[in-house]
Amino acid sequence: MSKPIVAIVGRPNVGKSTLFNALAGEMISIVKDTPGVTRDRIYADVTWLNYSFTMIDTGGIEPDTKDIILAQMREQAEIAIATADVIIFLVDVKQGLIDADAKVADMLRRSKKPIILAVNKVDSFKKYEADVYEFYNLGIGEPFPISSAGKLGFGELLDEVVSHFSEEEEEEEKEEKPKVAIIGKPNVGKSSIINKILGENRVIVSDVAGTTRDAIDTPVIKDGKEYIFIDTAGLRRKSKIKEELERYSVIRAVSAVERADIVVLVIDATEGVTEQDAKIAGIAHERGKGVIVAVNKWDAIEKDDKTIYEHTKKLKETLSYMQYTEYLFISAQTGQRISKLFDLIDAVVQNHSMRIATGVLNEILMEAVALQQPPSDKGKRLKIYYMTQVSVKPPTFVVFVNNKELMHFSYTRYLENKIREAFGFRGTPLRFIIRERKESE
Repeated sequence: MSKPIVAIVGRPNVGKSTLFNALAGEMISIVKDTPGVTRDRIYADVTWLNYSFTMIDTGGIEPDTKDIILAQMREQAEIAIATADVIIFLVDVKQGLIDADAKVADMLRRSKKPIILAVNKVDSFKKYEADVYEFYNLGIGEPFPISSAGKLGFGELLDEVVSHFSEEEEEEEKEEKPKVAIIGKPNVGKSSIINKILGENRVIVSDVAGTTRDAIDTPVIKDGKEYIFIDTAGLRRKSKIKEELERYSVIRAVSAVERADIVVLVIDATEGVTEQDAKIAGIAHERGKGVIVAVNKWDAIEKDDKTIYEHTKKLKETLSYMQYTEYLFISAQTGQRISKLFDLIDAVVQNHSMRIATGVLNEILMEAVALQQPPSDKGKRLKIYYMTQVSVKPPTFVVFVNNKELMHFSYTRYLENKIREAFGFRGTPLRFIIRERKESE
């Protein structure tokens, strides 16, 4: 059985993200006193007593807005409500009960889900007691006074939330689901790719560059296999980071790459690969993630029989430090080759976790050394004793030598190429640790 889902909903700026972060125990949602900052719903796993559940933070609901972004946020909140098992309806004691709260309450009532009313910003119950009771007028039950910033009143609120969960036991996850981060510059089509995969408008898609500000975890099932897709905020050059919010988003994109196993770098085919794309790819490479480059908007390119070859050549030149990368030419709009993305992800996940037996590895090593003598310097020659794989994600090898100084970068690259020739390892970087040991050892 999957974990119960709890959605936090309410008007903009009542403190939903502050509550979400306090319950999740980490800064996941952007918190800022600007209505409309949390644009997409965000997931986090929360544990309370013996219960585990998934919490969703939503964009604020503006019932009667004509603003396109606010209207899309309302749609996101509606999807979150439809997904949730229990809803926390958050209101603001300092603003008091207003007409928009009543409209949101009506919308929630129609969902037929358990609704828990939380009155936020109650720093002192004595001071705000009468104001809290005013919210009984919404007609959705007892209001629970809390302070998200002060972390007050959470116990009673969470006891009420978990009382609505079914008693079935959760099954342990037997297999780790591959985590796939979708990264790239703003407006290259990252959200559109996830929406195409899901067949629903899961992530806000708009022509405004940088619409997706938060990294969002989306569970996906394809042919019986489970994946977690992490849609990241669009990364942009530092010179263009004028808003404080953009800074949060860049940090979040880096942390999304950290959490992922595989990274899909989305490039706009109409722009071609840019210096910034290379920098973004470098984030994934440095952190040892499996990498797939998805060239999106491929339907917008005029093609002949050499087009893919020429584009791939240019990509490999710009991303020369990561020759292992897999390339896929897609269109999120038409769905062209989107299904092939999963085949590539499966292959890269397998390569990223591949282990090679020490005996087999050393056969390759001996053959490589016989074909090309290790380098020497001032009469001293490099001796390579043996090699062993010490970890995966990414595959990491320790090479024991007589003198670390003699192990030139180019020879390490030569050994890497020989290992790749034998075992493939497409889509994943390899790491080499050089260790010295005396001949007597």
